[in-house]
Amino acid sequence: MPAREVVVFVEGVSDSAEQARIRAVPGVTVEFFTDHRALEDRVGEAHVVAGWLSPQALARASRLEWLQSRAAGADFALYPGMIASPVVLTSSKGNGAIPLAEHAIWLMLTLNRNAVRWIDAQREHRWDRFEHGELNGLTCGIIGLGNSGQDLAGKAKAFHMTVIGMRRNSAPTPNVDEIYERERLHEFPGRSDIVEVTAPPTAETAGMPGAAEFRAMKKTSLLIVGSRGGIADEQALLRALDEGWIAGAGLDSFGQEPLPADSPFWDAPNTICTPHNGVTTHATWTRGTDIFIDNLYRFVKGEPLVNVVDKQAGY
Repeated sequence: MPAREVVVFVEGVSDSAEQARIRAVPGVTVEFFTDHRALEDRVGEAHVVAGWLSPQALARASRLEWLQSRAAGADFALYPGMIASPVVLTSSKGNGAIPLAEHAIWLMLTLNRNAVRWIDAQREHRWDRFEHGELNGLTCGIIGLGNSGQDLAGKAKAFHMTVIGMRRNSAPTPNVDEIYERERLHEFPGRSDIVEVTAPPTAETAGMPGAAEFRAMKKTSLLIVGSRGGIADEQALLRALDEGWIAGAGLDSFGQEPLPADSPFWDAPNTICTPHNGVTTHATWTRGTDIFIDNLYRFVKGEPLVNVVDKQAGY
């Protein structure tokens, strides 16, 4: 039997079956919250929180040992108080890898085939046949080879694409033909027909790619941004689109969200904007719960947690 009862506060899990799975972990007392303010008002009671805490609430969380982010990214929680705190921070990294990669493939196909033209023609009841592209034989360059990047690499291979990737180390990665380290960033865009950003937002990735990389891309190349806004230099990207440095972009995340109605991205040439919606599936949340439950078992047993965030590195 566990040496103590662990008090767990969970935010954002309303499905009764999911709640039952969490409650089934031995040695825990679980309370579920739909009102974030109510959770923060009582946060001093919890040993574990699955959700988000403001800096003010963290300061009152005298018993808190572990905070689990329900999202794959944890950058929103990396304020100074959390970085300095002994509280262990973990994420749901990997829960949205599959749908994010699917969304990237959809954006690639839609832009490469100019599929919006068919949709417009259907609305107008107009038969419009034209020559379009195919992904076969193109090179997909993936910036960031974490869970999402690796899943995308496998899907790109299924479309007979060459796959190159950029990561912090040159360790071999399944379905990736060549690995580039950051020092070779200047070479990477020119090799790619489609550049996909799946990297986490950190001080190191901010502005990558920027103007120099967009200039180095082929005029026929596409940019896909699926992980987080603020990684690609958005002002440089707008110029690249407006002046034809690149052929188009598929964007699911932006530096400012929701994207303002007057943002020039809405009307940028050959650009598809989606509302940071690529991983909003029921299975994403279920996988996130699976990650949390596995970690909760580990926590109760005193075992190392998975998906621990390096507070200095930012992921």
